[in-house]
Amino acid sequence: MKQIATALVKAQKAFGPALKSSTNPHFKSRYADLSACVEAVIDALNDNGIALIQKSYDCVDGIMIETVFVHESGEMLETGILRFPLMKNDPQGAMACLTYARRGSLMAACGIAPEDDDGNNASRKTEIKSTVNENQVADLMAAMDETTTLEELQKTYKAAYAAANGDPAWQKKVIARKDAKKAQLENK
Repeated sequence: MKQIATALVKAQKAFGPALKSSTNPHFKSRYADLSACVEAVIDALNDNGIALIQKSYDCVDGIMIETVFVHESGEMLETGILRFPLMKNDPQGAMACLTYARRGSLMAACGIAPEDDDGNNASRKTEIKSTVNENQVADLMAAMDETTTLEELQKTYKAAYAAANGDPAWQKKVIARKDAKKAQLENK
């Protein structure tokens, strides 16, 4: 477990924020969906030689998921099985439950959490107001274009994402700019 433990510590230091880029229309609140949670950790894990696997297990009335980390050395860390009950016993209900279970398992295994999860604060009806300094975000996105290493890009991306101040439209722009620059740097 020595190699995977060392790699996980390094990866965790590089985890990004779990962006609240999805909206729950019923509660009119934002939350970090499964793809935002994966986006927050996958590059750091892969850069440190760790594959992310989520295993599902048979369960009569729910979904059971386990997040597993596999290191390139062959070492593996299983994080424990989580069980989520099915609220609706049809394909759509099962897929919703599977997605929710994968997100919960991943966040628990990686030690990440959005500022507030859709579980507790979604019941409060709050108006979402944008407080984004658009010039600051635009400047940081331009700075991402000027980076020459993946480390510089990650640092500038985190600053730009923080400056987006939870605004989904700006967050998507920042993520798209980061992804484009990352692809460019990786193809050099």
